[in-house]
Parts: sequence; C-alpha cells; structure tokens
Amino acid sequence: MKLLIEKIVYGGNGLAHIQEGADAGGAVFVPFTLPGEQIEAEVTEERGSFYEAGLARVITPSPNRVVPRCVHFGVCGGCHLQHASYSAQLELKRAILQETMERAGLDAVPAIEIHSAEPWGYRNRIRLRVAVVEGDLRVGYLQRGSSQFLPVQMCPIAAPVLWRAAEAFLHLDENFKQWSRAAEEIELFTNGDEEKVQMTLFVQTQPAKGFAEFCEALRQRLPELAGAGVQVMESSGRGRKSLRVRPGAAWGAAGLNYTVAGETYWVSRRSFFQVNRFLVDELVELTTAGRSGKLAWDLYAGAGLFSRVLAKRFPEVVSVEAAEGDLAVNLRGAGRRNVTATTTEFLRQAALERDRPDLVVMDPPRAGVGAEVCALLVRLKPREIVYVSCDPATLGRDLRAMVDSGYRLNRLHLVDMFPETFHQETVAVLGR
Repeated sequence: MKLLIEKIVYGGNGLAHIQEGADAGGAVFVPFTLPGEQIEAEVTEERGSFYEAGLARVITPSPNRVVPRCVHFGVCGGCHLQHASYSAQLELKRAILQETMERAGLDAVPAIEIHSAEPWGYRNRIRLRVAVVEGDLRVGYLQRGSSQFLPVQMCPIAAPVLWRAAEAFLHLDENFKQWSRAAEEIELFTNGDEEKVQMTLFVQTQPAKGFAEFCEALRQRLPELAGAGVQVMESSGRGRKSLRVRPGAAWGAAGLNYTVAGETYWVSRRSFFQVNRFLVDELVELTTAGRSGKLAWDLYAGAGLFSRVLAKRFPEVVSVEAAEGDLAVNLRGAGRRNVTATTTEFLRQAALERDRPDLVVMDPPRAGVGAEVCALLVRLKPREIVYVSCDPATLGRDLRAMVDSGYRLNRLHLVDMFPETFHQETVAVLGR
C-alpha cells in the first residue's frame, strides 16, 4: 500500500493512515520513515486496531533523510533513527515529548529546552552477544524484533575504545578458546576519556583456570584494560528473565574512576552509570545548578551521581538507594547520609517523622515513581522537585499527579542521552 507518513511516535516508527478501501482510516506503523514521506509499505502484522508494516520503498524522501553511518542499521535492533539527520532527530524527540505531556493532560507545558552533543561514539558501555559463526568467533547484537544473533563488524555509537576491546577479545580466540568460547556475552565499560576499560564475561560454565593469563594477554592488545570479572549465569526456568548470576573469577581492579562535573566517582564493574559520556556533565548541571538550602534528598541515587554535587550546596544530603553498591564509597562525611531502602519505604517513614526537604532529586527506572510516591511527596511538600526521567509516558503520568496536587511544572529539558535511537532523557523541574 502507498502511505503518507504523518509523524514519528515514541518507539521510532512512522505513523500513517490507510486512505482507501475497506480498511480506510486504519493506523499503520512503519519503521525507518520520516514525517512527510510518501512510501510503499507491506503489512506484516494486524494488531486489532492498527497494523504494523515494513518499508518497501521511499517514493518521496524527506529532506532530512541521510545515509546511515552503520552498515548494520535496519537489521540490528540497537538504533532506530540513523536515517534522519541529527537536527531532525532532536526535533522528532521534542515533538514526541510535547505530545506526550499534552496527552497526559498537562496544559501549561513550558517551552522544551534541548541539550545535545556529539551523536557518535558516545556510549561508555556496551553489551555484546558472543557466538561461533561458520567456525569463527564473532560478537554482535540481536536482530531487530527477534532473538536471532546478528554478528557485527562495527558499532559507531560506542566509544571507540570499546570496539577496540571487542576486537582484542576476538583476537585471543586462537590461544584462549577455553575462555573466549565459554563467553555467551561480554560487557565493556569505559570512563569519559576512555583511559580505562572494564570487562565482564557472562558464561554458563566457568573454565577451571587461566583467567588471569587470559586477561594479561588481552591487556597486551588493549593497554586500557584495568579489570575484568566473570558472571556465571544460572537458569531457574525458561527464558532470560529466569537467569540468575553469581560472581566468578576476577582480575585487576573491581571498577574504575569516572570524573563528572569536577567530582570523581568510583563505579564498580557492573554498577549503573549514565551511558552518554559527552552529556553526563550537562545532565548533572541541569539537575543541581543554582539549587541550595538546608536539606536535599537524592532518591533512586544509584552511585551518587547527583548526591556528590548536591553535597557542595546543601549542608545535609540524604541519598536513598535500594541496592547496596557504590553509593557508600561516593558519599561520605559529615552531613551525608546513605539510606538502603526503596524510595517508597523511605518516604513512608519520612512522612511519619514529618521531614521536609528543600529539594528532592529523583531519577527512577522506566516505570517512573508511581502514584504512592507522588502522593507522599505532595504530603511532604518539598519546595522544589527535579525529576530525571528516561520514559516520557511515565513521566507525564507522574507530573500530572503532582501538578493536580498543587505543584507547577516550571522547566522541561530534553537531554539527548541516546542519539540515533528513539530513547530520550528528560529533566523536569517542579516548584510550589
């Protein structure tokens, strides 16, 4: 069928409507398209009220269409927008964020401020599958929309040192097959200036010996290698969700130092840290700059990325993180308190004790903070809330709850932490 692409939706697909026939008016979602393009598409699946289709041909291309940089684009499941110029990507994401806020029922949405940086080589962490293909060891990702392995020969959104690390790993296959072929996945992590690299191998069965020799040989090819570890995967049922991991062999340092906004953080090998090495400083600046008072809370604190900077401006900072990790190392000293609890547990107790912070910073996972956390925050009445979100839909839901309870949405920042993909990071600033 011939279609006119109206807009791009969250997820990266173009939206069109069938113009004629029995299905006229039906919505069709087509990947790798751009607004205003006339295309030919083939329906691949009917999903009740809408259709999914594959792009067969672009009849009238958008002036924003460009040649993708990666040879695997369109087959690899990692990137979604390499066919769009970077300026167009930013505008697409701004429009999606604006519409999502309006759909959530937020009437007075402030002008969205966009923050971006170099869109290539930005990822400080990648996780690759490992498999033998026609007798050769290869690394890769999953094919788009499937669980099939896709061998890759490049990854232009990864920090260059990480791809060099992957190539060095493959070079060791000849002499260290017991380790290279035991690996089912390999995770690589570097700091902002690419001076250090951490490697994690995920295996089903750990070889009996030789991990130190394997790592020393790897360091000969990759001098940046600072440490490595093994995670043994154990299945308790079917599928990847049933996998549990336990630590195996280790070599070298257990993590690396990562400098952001003038602060140096210790980040363990598998700890969460913001992935864009070019924009993390600006994310911290947007979240913390110009804010001061007596007491600040950093909820979902992770490794303490925001807490460390807040501690310069507030005499008392409380950081809340459910998982024990690097927070205790990164936030120490007088007036700095770490709480190992879920955010909900912490806020319930704080409500009983009638604590009232001047500032709350929160950076939850994709599910957002939810109704109870919103209600507890409204009850506690912090003067200002900075909400860092990686999912616009759950952000809109939570912002609506807080605005309905008396908060104002003062500023909205779109921070493009994930160029070439549909993902986006948002910093929302609320005040009373």
